[in-house]
Amino acid sequence: MTSSAWKAWRPGSAPALPGLAPVVGHRGAALHAPENTMVSIRKAHALGARWVEIDVKLSRDGVPFLLHDESLERTTSGSGPAAGKSWQELAALDAGGWFGEAFRGEPLLSLEALAALLLELGMAVNVEIKPCPGREEETALVAGEMLARLWPKDGPVLLFSSFKRASLAALQRSVPHFPRGLLVEALPEDWAQAMQDLGCTTLHPSHRRLSPGELRLLKEQGVPVLLYTVNEAERARELLEAGADAVITDAPERILPLVGAGARA
Repeated sequence: MTSSAWKAWRPGSAPALPGLAPVVGHRGAALHAPENTMVSIRKAHALGARWVEIDVKLSRDGVPFLLHDESLERTTSGSGPAAGKSWQELAALDAGGWFGEAFRGEPLLSLEALAALLLELGMAVNVEIKPCPGREEETALVAGEMLARLWPKDGPVLLFSSFKRASLAALQRSVPHFPRGLLVEALPEDWAQAMQDLGCTTLHPSHRRLSPGELRLLKEQGVPVLLYTVNEAERARELLEAGADAVITDAPERILPLVGAGARA
């Protein structure tokens, strides 16, 4: 099922989300392999996940690549702000050794290489725009243009998301055919207006910050809800039974048995 079948949410009307699976691998399979790397994506697929969520930002010279943090220290052999390095410098870093010796030498993954990998595996993706400060629009525009060029019209679903409303607005202008999701921690008072203004299809709150009453309200309003980051099977069962459309998890193998194949037709 393609992304074009997904429509923006409007109050009281639940959009169809063909192809959405209830279990989404977080940064690949981040419990088992270094996050946002090729080996992590392949591990998620091997565990049975058919959706993954990843983070995208820009190098100094404007190459989109996968990294969550603004700085390099936690998940690479580099140091300092990621935005201060060229892609050539970033590509030479070790992005696996921090996780374990078996992953030493695993490189950072460019968005272009990610697209090729996902299409090879037949996996759908939630691309989070995770811009370095001041590059909210630029990151969205570059990533959106690249994926519009590389992603086939009949390919798996590609869903963008971001905490940064400027990034979502840039995607809305530049690649409106790709669906968008609004990322939040706690549910903001203006969530409904923001989703309508930005043409968002999905809402992505933290499961730790969303009360049962808030989830009930969202489902009454027909809002598709993807919750992060849910790593315990019992908690995932509780959320899915309460109406969550999907959970994003570091350990997809813990939750997949609850849902079977699970993707919507």
